[in-house]
Amino acid sequence: MKAVYPTILTKDGKTILVEVPDLGILTEGKNMQDAIYMARDAIGSTGISMQDHGEAIPEPSDIGDINVSKGTFADVGEGIKTLVDIDFDAYRKTMDRKMVRRNVTLPSWMDARAAAEHINVSKVLQEALMQKFA
Repeated sequence: MKAVYPTILTKDGKTILVEVPDLGILTEGKNMQDAIYMARDAIGSTGISMQDHGEAIPEPSDIGDINVSKGTFADVGEGIKTLVDIDFDAYRKTMDRKMVRRNVTLPSWMDARAAAEHINVSKVLQEALMQKFA
């Protein structure tokens, strides 16, 4: 699932404060590039966490509906509105490296041959699935 979330960026000295109102996200970056990176990372991790807990990811608001003067950091300085895109599926592939144990049923001759040839069956299965999903 791809989405584009309106985001408020506010300069505070040497850092950029970041707010993604639709997801209740507050973060910061060292500069503008880092702030956008941090926003995308926070959106991605929040979204996949919501999915993992069976929650629906909120639809992004229209950027025109975002009022910078009502943002969390409005008292710090002048904020600007921007959009930050995210591909939740791609983010999950990149960031979700948690391994799970699965039982696989193989014919005994196949298991014996894999063992004799020192083949890591889990690795072969992972590679095959990655090829299938590509």
